[in-house]
Amino acid sequence: MSDRLFCKGYTWGFFSGPGEWLTEAAEASMRRLASNGLDWICLTVNAWQETFYSTRIFSLYGRTQSDEEVVHAVKLAKSLGLKVCLKPMVNCLDRSWRARIHFPTEEGTTYWDDWFSSYRNFMNYYAEMAERLGCEMLCTGCEMAGMDTQAERCRRMIAEVRERYSGIVMHNINHGDEFKSSWLDAVDVIGISGYYPVTDAGHRGAGVMRERWKRVTEGLEACHRHYGKPVMFAEIGVRNEEGCTAYPWDFHNRPEKAADEQEQADFYMTAMEATWDLPYFAGYFWWDWKAVLPPEEEAKKNRDFTVYGKQAEKVLKQWYSKA
Repeated sequence: MSDRLFCKGYTWGFFSGPGEWLTEAAEASMRRLASNGLDWICLTVNAWQETFYSTRIFSLYGRTQSDEEVVHAVKLAKSLGLKVCLKPMVNCLDRSWRARIHFPTEEGTTYWDDWFSSYRNFMNYYAEMAERLGCEMLCTGCEMAGMDTQAERCRRMIAEVRERYSGIVMHNINHGDEFKSSWLDAVDVIGISGYYPVTDAGHRGAGVMRERWKRVTEGLEACHRHYGKPVMFAEIGVRNEEGCTAYPWDFHNRPEKAADEQEQADFYMTAMEATWDLPYFAGYFWWDWKAVLPPEEEAKKNRDFTVYGKQAEKVLKQWYSKA
């Protein structure tokens, strides 16, 4: 294990409110998260564009974490003995999924050039910040299926990042996109959003999950061999709702379904059973832990991805406390 990159990590603070990262509540949240045996943490910084077809990326007061917040969170994480992955993420104000960002390519159009000019400025800014703060990893994109079709533009973006940042460069693709981007050999680690369905309506339980994770790991190994790079789950998780492991990517609450902490816990357990000792596998940034936590007695009432106060937190700590 010690001879390879292996992140016992979790994603923290996504879509936090203005100033939340600077609060005592946020410090308590990160300390609680770290107590589960983590050695890495992923910090998300949100930038925006108006629509999926806009070409300008910008910070938005109250919805983009300030530089002060990022500096504070990185220093706090390091004081807790955690290595840091900084993950700048583009989101759309029209609520489109960032994977839908795409443009026509007819001769004479400049949409992609305009968008990449803005994206490179955005990424280079945080590459310089990650270097200054000593972040050990930088994520150069998350589930950007449209962007990832632009191989030469992406290679240029990675090259510019490397001019500014000397740490580990990871790029986060979505599950199902493992072989769609020819340029992923340019990064150090291929991160995958591992929201793989591992049950269905007629086939439930941990035993079914174990069998289906075997199929997933066959694909992970093929991805590793194709690009010659380690792979990791840059995102992975599921909510604590009955049936969620059939659609783990889905964040919509279904009040007609029962809460199910055991199904969430089984997803955690079987995912780590399947991948923990794979020599090409570089670990996990589970999704996601809130910067401000409710009282623990209230935690079980939600059906969010967080495992705070739920059975899956115990599973996480059991695995992450291993030597």
